Amino acid sequence: MASTSLLPLGSFSGNLSSNHRITRNRPRRVTAQCLRSGIDTKGSQIVVCEGELSLIKRRGVIGLGLSASSLLFHSPDAESAGLPPQEIPRLCDDSCEKELENVPMVTTESGLQYKDIKVGSGPSPPVGYQVAANYVAMVPTGQVFDSSLEKRQVYIFRVGSGQVVKGLDEGILSMKVGGKRRLYVPGSLAFPKGLTSAPGRPRVAPNSPVIFDVSLEYIPGLDDDEE
Repeated sequence: MASTSLLPLGSFSGNLSSNHRITRNRPRRVTAQCLRSGIDTKGSQIVVCEGELSLIKRRGVIGLGLSASSLLFHSPDAESAGLPPQEIPRLCDDSCEKELENVPMVTTESGLQYKDIKVGSGPSPPVGYQVAANYVAMVPTGQVFDSSLEKRQVYIFRVGSGQVVKGLDEGILSMKVGGKRRLYVPGSLAFPKGLTSAPGRPRVAPNSPVIFDVSLEYIPGLDDDEE
């Protein structure tokens, strides 16, 4: 299923999944991290002891789940309380970042720049074919504003057809399946109208440069032809 958050028109709205389970029918005992002592949820009795929460009413689970989610996802309150922020998955980890410093930069006629994290061994996508890719989209400071890894699904779109920003289109066309690449997209090839920020995410100003880490996973059309 294709995401629409990378389209050049419109605004980004985060849709990060939350894995809280709601207990139905009968009360259950739930183990969770203690955020602070003496948590009081209206209409629910909660006993906090050694990280275990005894929840008497089901709506207590709902209130606690929403509270924990808002506190643990890059919340200033969580950081000030000494709680570690949730780690954002990336295509290029710390060791990759160090290796990338020694990779030569390629600059195209359009002004797009890129570095190959890994050169793929499969075919390159023809214009108009669907491709399946993972991506992590960042502002120049490295802050992530969108990511297929967090959605836990590859992003499928028709390459070279204007379904995504120009810099991403151009950058993927010259990749090979199995490859990973960092794209330095100038403002002229990025989001002409910008993107509004989701909670905890940076805003993308109109015509501002952005960075994409991209991995080309497969090309559905070519796979079908080969079969």
